[in-house]
Amino acid sequence: MSVSSDAQNQKSPPHILTLILMSGLAALAMNIFLPSLPGMSAYFQTDYRLMQLSVALYLGTSAVFQLFIGPLSDNIGRRPVILGGLAVFMLATVGCLYATSIEVFLFFRMCQTSIAVTMVLSRAIVRDMYEQDKAASMIGYVTMGMAVVPMVGPVVGGALDQLFDWHANFWLLLFLAMATTVLVWGDLGETVTKTGQTLGQQFAEYPELLRSPRFWGYATASGASSGAFFAYLVGGPFVGDVVFGLAPDTLGLFFGAPALGYIVGNFLTGRYSVRVGVNQMVLYGCALTIFGVTLSLMVFLADAASPASFFGLMVFVGLGNGMSIPNATAGMLSVRPHLAGTASGLGGALMIGIGAILGGVAGAVLSKESGAFPLLYIQIATATVGLIAILVVIRRQKQLGF
Repeated sequence: MSVSSDAQNQKSPPHILTLILMSGLAALAMNIFLPSLPGMSAYFQTDYRLMQLSVALYLGTSAVFQLFIGPLSDNIGRRPVILGGLAVFMLATVGCLYATSIEVFLFFRMCQTSIAVTMVLSRAIVRDMYEQDKAASMIGYVTMGMAVVPMVGPVVGGALDQLFDWHANFWLLLFLAMATTVLVWGDLGETVTKTGQTLGQQFAEYPELLRSPRFWGYATASGASSGAFFAYLVGGPFVGDVVFGLAPDTLGLFFGAPALGYIVGNFLTGRYSVRVGVNQMVLYGCALTIFGVTLSLMVFLADAASPASFFGLMVFVGLGNGMSIPNATAGMLSVRPHLAGTASGLGGALMIGIGAILGGVAGAVLSKESGAFPLLYIQIATATVGLIAILVVIRRQKQLGF
């Protein structure tokens, strides 16, 4: 993809690598410090449960914030919103580093959700530049960082904490944000034609999306697919530790299995979305997730489960996500192309919100007595919801005649 020598020009599309790094930074900020939570609890002299709010509050604030990112970027442009979000994130990260109490830390942690602009708008930028099916291929690469980084981030964070302390994780985030800002400034020009509307008029167009059955179908399919993955992020470590008694290093090795599936799913998306179409790719992705988790459930019912079978079959969750999420996102942004930023923000809020809820449910219902069964049931149920949602979209498009 060629890049204009002047990133300030109205149309100067970025390298795809820039968009991948943008989405990866947003994902890294979400969970790199998780291994440091016990140490941070001691540092701030607070209860561990209160320290865990740094995750729940972040997800909740991020979901709300994403509702505003899209309309704002449709109104004033992608570039200024991204640069502004990065600036706020860097200031908030400095605030986290020098926080003297848990209350101050949590305040700046919520301010860090401004980094969501890079995740939301990297997808919208792709849709600005490509038609629906081609956009699905490119979004597959962009969202790869959102799936792989959550697997790798805690490993890096744990190593930094071991070598230094929890502050090292936030220094790394600050450095990466600075580097990303330089990259965005030089490579990312404006890709959207500004609407000329006031922000109030822009928000008034939300009902146009909310009245679209196809938007809700794609958004539900994307949210349900990611929900199965978020449930695994919370429940997988519990299963590895409590059910199988794995050591932390061994658990870390097994835990990254879905990332391998996601990479393959992204490859299939990039190769076949234009040829097969986004709807069929979402359908196949949800079906593969159901297949893998159902097979794992059957192995548990047969009392033959092992770490290799459980984590190995979770590869299908990653594979299904790699096919369904990019394609559902491309479809969601194509329902009303002139509202791509708004759709990306609303869809992202739904995806994070559903993921946070399902992750919370998984954490609440898993116990030593229940074993892995609640997690598997949640994953099958959510993937089935995604499958039904995309079938509704396919039926709707047949009714509309395209």
